[in-house]
Amino acid sequence: MQHRHFISVFLLRPNGKSYDVLLGRRAPDKYMGGTWQLITGSIEPEETAWQAVLRETREETGLRVTDLFRLSTLTHFYHPDLDALFFGVMFCGFVELGAVERLNAEHTALQWVSFDEARRRLIWAGDFTALDEVQNQIAHDGARKPHLRISLPDSEGRDER
Repeated sequence: MQHRHFISVFLLRPNGKSYDVLLGRRAPDKYMGGTWQLITGSIEPEETAWQAVLRETREETGLRVTDLFRLSTLTHFYHPDLDALFFGVMFCGFVELGAVERLNAEHTALQWVSFDEARRRLIWAGDFTALDEVQNQIAHDGARKPHLRISLPDSEGRDER
């Protein structure tokens, strides 16, 4: 059995006093086609998990992450067709209010939804656990938030924290 590593990211954008979450509907020819999911992707060789988040976000949505947080929630699943166990590191990233997403071949739709709607559309237990962490610790400035922040390098166009 193979072991593979991937990332998942809750992308948030401001919406009044709350945030919207970006979900993508998987293309029919992809694994789990037709389901709504977070932005996900493989971690490339020589790439850190957080670098994979920035790359996958750009590739799948055209968006730029302005602030990034790691989550304590990890996810995993078995893919029988590949006889592979996938391990996922989960993140929460923010994008600017006016940022415009663009669709690529990974998804047939991208949609900004409320936390409640995200909970209705997502299907994996790990996503629900991570969504609770995003709401309680990141979106509502919980006690752990400062310790979950990832300092992004200047090369990504952001100030180091």
